[in-house]
Amino acid sequence: MDIELYVYDLSKGLARQMSRQFLGTQIDAVYHTAIVFGGIEYYFGAGVQTTYPGATHHGRPMEIVKLGRTELPVEVILEYLESLKAVYTAESYDLFLHNCNNFSNDFAMFLVGKGIPEHITSLPQTVLNTPFGQMLKPQLDQAMRGITQAPTPPSAVPRPDASARRPSDRTAATSSTKSNGSASNGQVLGVVRNVTQLGVLESYLESAKDSCAVIFFTSATCPPCKLVYPAYDELAAEAKDKAVLIKVDTSQAYEIASKYQIRATPTFMSFLKGEKESEWVGANESQLRGNVRLLLQMAHPPHPHSQLRLPTLQKHHKQPVTYTKIPPIDKLVAKLGSYSSDPAVLSLKNFIAARQTSFAANAPLPSLPSISAFIQNAVKTTPQASLFPIVDLFRLALVDPRVAGYYAEEPSHATVLSVLSTVNSTAENCPYTLRIVTVQMACNLFTSPLFSSQLLSNPALATPLIHLVASSLLDTSHPQIRVAASSLAFNIAARNHLQRLDSKPDLLSTDSQVELLASLIEAVGKEAESKEGLKGLLLAIGLLAYEAPREGEVAEVCRLLEAGRVVGEKKKGFEMEVGGLAGEVGMVVTV
Repeated sequence: MDIELYVYDLSKGLARQMSRQFLGTQIDAVYHTAIVFGGIEYYFGAGVQTTYPGATHHGRPMEIVKLGRTELPVEVILEYLESLKAVYTAESYDLFLHNCNNFSNDFAMFLVGKGIPEHITSLPQTVLNTPFGQMLKPQLDQAMRGITQAPTPPSAVPRPDASARRPSDRTAATSSTKSNGSASNGQVLGVVRNVTQLGVLESYLESAKDSCAVIFFTSATCPPCKLVYPAYDELAAEAKDKAVLIKVDTSQAYEIASKYQIRATPTFMSFLKGEKESEWVGANESQLRGNVRLLLQMAHPPHPHSQLRLPTLQKHHKQPVTYTKIPPIDKLVAKLGSYSSDPAVLSLKNFIAARQTSFAANAPLPSLPSISAFIQNAVKTTPQASLFPIVDLFRLALVDPRVAGYYAEEPSHATVLSVLSTVNSTAENCPYTLRIVTVQMACNLFTSPLFSSQLLSNPALATPLIHLVASSLLDTSHPQIRVAASSLAFNIAARNHLQRLDSKPDLLSTDSQVELLASLIEAVGKEAESKEGLKGLLLAIGLLAYEAPREGEVAEVCRLLEAGRVVGEKKKGFEMEVGGLAGEVGMVVTV
């Protein structure tokens, strides 16, 4: 997909004509920029806005710059854009410090691995470097807001492409109504399937042999049938992928009506686990809703954990643990020796300092590809004892969700993996400082929702990450490393838990969950010093085990390792909150 930069001149040529007279320096334009791809223009003004290309009040662009191509999926790009919306809010707009060009630069860095032309991003500083520019800064900012933050004309706002969200008709014999999503196999979820052919009906019933299905026999000449059409549609949307709801018009589907001996409409038949469960006749909406919901409960009984009262466990899973404390930057950089003057190090230092001294979102992104190349080279050539300042700078950069989002989509995740593999390869011989900043760096990867999904669903990332947790939990000499490792374990478990709560497949593979859970249970049994570390371990165990399949490997590990007994022994000897949490987790791993 091609990525373009639309460049506009807000002054309409006046800057080129009059800038030298007023400012004492030549300015060719007052630049406004936008990123364009897929037939939509994205820009920052009154928040992040969208329009058809060239359709804003700014008119046609003065220049269109080809930035390159991206192979990123559109859904990944849009998820990253959502994270930018938290940074680029309407209230945060500043003509000189936090403007449309900063947004375009950040977005371009993610999409194509490079920023927009420097003469555009450096323009505000060029103006502020003049005495007249400094004096007029407040007036200029206020005067331009009506232009830079004007709403997008309603006619120019792109409409969602409904056709992209609806699957095409699969056969002339079937159609679906009220689409609510799609499964990974292409089957539409939450819809009523209209069927006229026996073979198609049997294929739908076969697909529901492990859950449940309902057939609604109707006809074009049945007025009472139409009264319950809306309720049936609502039940299909409510059931989503937990049931298959089918509608058969007997006036067209003679073969089906004959096989199932339908003599009146409306007639309903329900099927549970491939076997006929019940049949009833009549357009009774209450009876229909009650029977279908009962069928869903029988096919998908609620997990016993849903009946437990777990106030402490359930309030600690929405926000990841991150390590944002900034040490004295100059001292940290000085420890890099000859690397301290490397352009990549200096850009990282300036970026972190800018986040520290002003509104964090005002800090323009450094060249992330250059920083990646530097880190990957340094990991190969620098003794481990001297590596920790580099990893610590990387940790601090990852606090920014824009940076974490970029590394979430880095090809092969080479930078993050180079650090993880170096620490994992040395096991117990890894220097304390390097190990602790690496674990903290891994925690900060969860700043971006893009990375948290990548970390767990990609075995190339999940495996070294879990190895880092397991080996760090075995460090009996340094409680702070165990605390950081328990925080990382919590982040992993919490992200997987959120996926499970949304009734989606686990991000983390079963093997990875088992390996992580075994390490956590062992660590809980040995932890006798750190309340903070124990709390993280208990939370991670509870979130991994909560609503895991009752006969699955996660539950089996809990039984084999006597997780209930191990956790229960921690109810005493610690403060009330940790003791109460141990009691809740004990219930989860034993129910």
